[in-house]
Amino acid sequence: MTSMITSVLVANRGEIACRIFRTCGELGIRTVAVHSDPDANARHTRVADTAVRLPGATPAETYLRGDLIVKAAVAAGADAVHPGYGFLSENADFARAVLDAGLVWIGPPPEAIEAMASKTRAKELMGLQPLGEVSASDLPVLVKAAAGGGGRGMRIVRRLEELSAALEGARAEAASAFGDGEVFVEPYIENGRHVEVQILADTHGTVWALGTRDCSLQRRHQKVIEEAPAPGLSPGLEEELRTLAVRAARAVSYVGAGTVEFLVADDKAHFLEMNTRLQVEHPVTEAVFDVDLVALQIAVAEGQPLPETPPRARGHAVEARLYAEDPAQDWAPQTGTLHRLTIPGIRLDTGYEDGDEIGVHYDPMLAKAVAHAPTRAEAIRKLAGALERAHIHGPTTNRTLLVNSLRHEEFTTAAMDTAFYDRHLTSLTSRPSDPYAPLAAALADAHGRSRFGGGWRNVPSQPQVKRYEVAGEEIEVRYRWGREGLEADGVRVVHADARLVVLEVDGVQRRYEVSRYDDEVYAGTTALRALPRLPDPKAQLAPGSLVAPMPGTVVKVAEGLTVGAKIEAGEPIVWLEAMKMQHRISAPVTGVLSALHAVPGQQVTVGSLLAVVDTP
Repeated sequence: MTSMITSVLVANRGEIACRIFRTCGELGIRTVAVHSDPDANARHTRVADTAVRLPGATPAETYLRGDLIVKAAVAAGADAVHPGYGFLSENADFARAVLDAGLVWIGPPPEAIEAMASKTRAKELMGLQPLGEVSASDLPVLVKAAAGGGGRGMRIVRRLEELSAALEGARAEAASAFGDGEVFVEPYIENGRHVEVQILADTHGTVWALGTRDCSLQRRHQKVIEEAPAPGLSPGLEEELRTLAVRAARAVSYVGAGTVEFLVADDKAHFLEMNTRLQVEHPVTEAVFDVDLVALQIAVAEGQPLPETPPRARGHAVEARLYAEDPAQDWAPQTGTLHRLTIPGIRLDTGYEDGDEIGVHYDPMLAKAVAHAPTRAEAIRKLAGALERAHIHGPTTNRTLLVNSLRHEEFTTAAMDTAFYDRHLTSLTSRPSDPYAPLAAALADAHGRSRFGGGWRNVPSQPQVKRYEVAGEEIEVRYRWGREGLEADGVRVVHADARLVVLEVDGVQRRYEVSRYDDEVYAGTTALRALPRLPDPKAQLAPGSLVAPMPGTVVKVAEGLTVGAKIEAGEPIVWLEAMKMQHRISAPVTGVLSALHAVPGQQVTVGSLLAVVDTP
């Protein structure tokens, strides 16, 4: 029996660090954060009792430096280390280093991590083998990182000539994210469902299988919406999944929390991997079984026994991952100030607070929104409604995609699979525009200024004009000051001040809370950008210009590319790395390369000119 844990260092950052600290605080356990230089003022460093700097900016310099983290734990007086998810959470050498330092490791034994953390070795343990030489008959295949997860280091290959580039890209991405560039190739099962089983094991031989989760809605092999229990499984398949998960855990003498993942197709289970850590989506299991998995991890690490039987499931839970990204623009990550994040009425796990900066160095996930209800339909409705009404002010997010996904017929009827976004992305990212939101923004702005400074006249005159950009479209609105106050054609202004505008249209009132941050304006849930009265000629770019859609680092320029080369539209020119993912920037038109400004290793900001392709 290990002595009671009194102080925990979390070898992680962001949302998961904050979530672990919350449980530690409830248990009366002191908390220690570690942080990189960009994370010096991050929320996880602010909520911890103690914070230790790890010099550097990239994961390889900081959160992947096990030696520095162990040193930090000892220096801060921690007696245990929790790895969270990602980074070093499935690194057996790190687990050993923690134990060798005389600290408690809140995770499985290093031997179990070694057996399962490498997907190639895990498949061997389960009697499976990755593909060797790939032939045309094997296609499509999936290139996959042997270490880590989260969709990094993964590529679908449908043509043999794409295999070499896919292997190279996956290796580079895996090495950057996990410090391990090993990849393997396996058959790619189209239109399957991603189903997993949460397990929890103690040091006394008890293994729990806490139901199933469905994580089929994914982008770039990274989960977006998860739920528990997985809907629509036959009783026989559910029992098989639980049995296989417990068997995998017992095969490696597993201890602690873990997840066994499967691809389900035609009522058959295909083993994918075992994650020897806490999963991002663990809150849906917590909600359904009314448990705190972090508290149970700590209890198991202290040597406490689990009850022989797990608690009974109740109701249904759904989780949506809110990302700072633009799904309509190839999932491009976004950066900037998160001015406001409020989603009332549901559980919200986040590593951010209002006013925090979203940087380029790490994952773009802002928060996990979780709803629990007696039935699946009620949980879906609750979560969709909460997200729709949420106040999210700052960089572009995937909020519209989440709401539309939750309400899509394929999802509500549990007919979804892992190709869901391949089929429906365009329709899911479109949102009916609110034609009155720009007017509300203009009226709030006008009321925020002096009445006489707003163009008031004692006789009728020309209306005031404001221009906004909404979802890439320029919109012009007109209003005037009248004897009764602000007026606009076609609507009745019921109320207007700098923060609240109420309009009546055809007898129906529309209410808009308005917030402004420089030229960023939010009217209700509509994001707008206030435009100057006259366009800025300096802001105009030549046709065929390639600009950086996000801040990041130039990791590669197309081989042999020189000024004067002929370029085809869609031809890749530059690769950027941002938020631990590589993004390909392609030529917008066919023509001749007239300028190439991008250089490998160069740091770029949004809008930086990378290259120019002149059309004939």
